[in-house]
Amino acid sequence: MKDIAILLPYKENFTENNAGAASIWVKDYLNKSKLKKKTIVYGNLEKNNKPLLRNFKNLTLKDSFIKKNISYTEKLYQEYLKHKFKVIEIHNRPESLLYLIKKKVTSKLIFVYHNNPQDLRSSYSAKERIYIAENTDQIYFVSKWVKNKFFEDLPYKHKNNCEILYPAISPVKKFPKKENLIIFTGKLNSSKGFDIYGKAVLKILKKYKRWKALAIGNEPREKFNFFHERFKILDWVNHKKILNFYKKSSISVVPSRWQEPFGRTAMESAAYGCATITSQRGGLPETFDNKLFINKVNENDLFNLISKLINNKKLRLKNQKKNWKNVKHKLADQISKIDTLKQFYLNSNFMINKSFNLKVLHISTFDERNDHRLFNISISNKLSKGFIRNGHDVINFSYRNFLQKSIINKSNQIINEKILNICDNYRPNLIVLGHNNILESTSINKIKKTYSSKFILWYEDALGRRGDGPNWRNNLNLIEKNNQLIDSYYLTTHPDEIKTSIQRKKLNFLPIPVDPNIENLEIFNCKNRYKDLFFALSHGVNFGKLKKGKNDEREEFIQELMNLYPEIKYNILGIADEDPKWNYDFFKELSKCKMSLNLSRGHPLKYTSSNRIAALIGNGIYTFIDEKTKFNDFFNENEVGSYKNILDLGNKIEYFLKNPKKIDEYGRNGKEKYFKLFNNKKIAKDILDKTFS
Repeated sequence: MKDIAILLPYKENFTENNAGAASIWVKDYLNKSKLKKKTIVYGNLEKNNKPLLRNFKNLTLKDSFIKKNISYTEKLYQEYLKHKFKVIEIHNRPESLLYLIKKKVTSKLIFVYHNNPQDLRSSYSAKERIYIAENTDQIYFVSKWVKNKFFEDLPYKHKNNCEILYPAISPVKKFPKKENLIIFTGKLNSSKGFDIYGKAVLKILKKYKRWKALAIGNEPREKFNFFHERFKILDWVNHKKILNFYKKSSISVVPSRWQEPFGRTAMESAAYGCATITSQRGGLPETFDNKLFINKVNENDLFNLISKLINNKKLRLKNQKKNWKNVKHKLADQISKIDTLKQFYLNSNFMINKSFNLKVLHISTFDERNDHRLFNISISNKLSKGFIRNGHDVINFSYRNFLQKSIINKSNQIINEKILNICDNYRPNLIVLGHNNILESTSINKIKKTYSSKFILWYEDALGRRGDGPNWRNNLNLIEKNNQLIDSYYLTTHPDEIKTSIQRKKLNFLPIPVDPNIENLEIFNCKNRYKDLFFALSHGVNFGKLKKGKNDEREEFIQELMNLYPEIKYNILGIADEDPKWNYDFFKELSKCKMSLNLSRGHPLKYTSSNRIAALIGNGIYTFIDEKTKFNDFFNENEVGSYKNILDLGNKIEYFLKNPKKIDEYGRNGKEKYFKLFNNKKIAKDILDKTFS
């Protein structure tokens, strides 16, 4: 798997015989890099040209009506879509960089300036360079001079993502054996000072018979006629051969007139033990610690300095040894800088494991609008506390605080924008959609791609396929939205009872959790309980009161039970104008009773219950539930009571009223078992284990 892509400039000759500065830079760095196997180099070579490295891929172009460089970069973008590179390193073509920025690639973008930024297309103006500085992850310059040219006319002179990364070389272990040879390498033109060099060495060769001169390079646009039997002019040779020429040369000359971005020939020849003479143009003074400058770039100054070195062997040898021993830009040091950055990028999305402390963003309703009236039955609060008890960090976001009925679409837009901003600040590992599916697919996609966050959704209302639960079809439609983007679901309706387009492997059962700070009653120890059976009903917990003219099958069941067993002392809330009770009022009513009944709307479904079951069993009251819910898969009769029908229920209540010690004993057993199975710390851990495998 290749995690890193390097894009060479279009037509950069990445071959042994004709490698340019960017090619040598990439070859040298990559050969010694620990990340070589994770990297692929992209370039454009003509057929049958052998690239410098094996991990090279040619981006061939057919005839194109648009700019060749754009077509070339488009090819790289197609490779990105296939491989999803984590890092893309672009060399010396701002136009390619801007193309990838505007395509919004998720890769970290590294750009390397090898030339004056003001001379490169899409980097000419200060406005263009500001855009590059503020939209590129890391920018490297091959010299301080190049960096200064980038910041020229900008409103600032420094950015944290802008650094110098010099071309570098590995020091030669043994000082080479030197010949009486003067060398010049590079383009044979006046910008590089070849005319000055040619004129000066002709005079040197005439005066010093034991010395030779050499020039390596070409330039079809300029012609100079320098002839001497001890002056050889060679066409361009491969980099390895040039280094061998430096080994035996005594004096190297780099007399550039133009502003050299760096000056690789100066660095290399000095490292190979040459007494190297340079001008002070551009980045040349940064190549090595030099004392041999020509102040005026002309043949007389150059002739005089070469003559001085020839005449003074001690001075010549001193400069040679100093340059050889004190290599300024060592390849190992520079490679370490860029490798460290890339490794940081590759590992910035931390691998999640069971022992890792997560950052969790829980998007739900946390009942602030109801002044926490529902704190004792709030699954959202219990799950958040469960995550925290497992050592994770949690931010709760109450989306309902931003809902406005008159402008729902605007509310959703505001919520999505706020979530994106929170993620940008918090960068959660896990986003929990609690009893909602409020985020748009574009928001989820962006968060997943940018922060590699996992998404889960929990839901507590009816989803059963039998169709007799309240609003089950609308509820199912709600959770099916964006199901391809949601990693897993945790539902209080058992997945066996749900018919849905969501993949079955994503569906998990969510028991109603208990919390030791909330379900902290011990009803089995309460004295003077003068009521026999407790049941609480409401027509919507958020409404908080009875809805006039509304009833459901639970009310009918209770009324029939009361008719069949009138001797039982009932404490029924939510029926016959007896308003529902909440929080401590609910606990007070519960503590009056010996036993309780758990009923859910609709047909009894596997493991499915209203969320009050935790408030009942968890507080230590012996509780009855329809056996068709299959809670006896978890609980014995001496923990939670089951009944087949209304008559079976009534008979069991009468039996236990005659055996009050069993009521207390079984209430205690039920509480202990429920906390063992379904405490919020355990449920939260199970959710994380399943989500992150």
